[in-house]
Parts: sequence; C-alpha cells; structure tokens
Amino acid sequence: MKALTVVLISLLALVQFRLWVGDESLAEVWRLRQAIASQTSENALLASRNQRLEAEVRDLKNGIEAVEERARLELGMIRRGEIYFQIVED
Repeated sequence: MKALTVVLISLLALVQFRLWVGDESLAEVWRLRQAIASQTSENALLASRNQRLEAEVRDLKNGIEAVEERARLELGMIRRGEIYFQIVED
C-alpha cells in the first residue's frame, strides 16, 4: 500500500510539474496566446496598409490625375500655361 501511495504521489508531482513548467505548460500557453494577439493586431495594420497601397497602385495605373498630383506635390511640376507662385513666409 505504501509503494502505491509513493507511485501515485510521484505521478501527481510529475503531472503538476508538466502543467506549470514543461513545454506545454500554462505559462507557455499564455505566452503563445499573447503572441497570437499581438501578431493578429500587426496583421490587421499591415492588411490596411496593403489595401491603401493597392488603391494607390490602381490609381497610378488607371488615371492620369494621380500621376499629375504626385508630379505636382513631389516634383514641383506644373502644366503648360500655368504660373507657379511660391509664397515665402517670414
């Protein structure tokens, strides 16, 4: 009877050890859930960014207005016949 008790206590200790410290422990499960939540949030941000970039690429491929806007804002270009005014503030 005494040996059976020792074996049962040893098995219980082993199960408890794996539950709290092992590879599949509660702490590891909690850490993985946090990592999943963080990655899900980052994926949502990146998906939103990708949608904006896809829309911009479509605009640049299909319409001249987007190209003109970029040329004006980024390169300082103007159309023929336009006069460019630069206002310098003090």
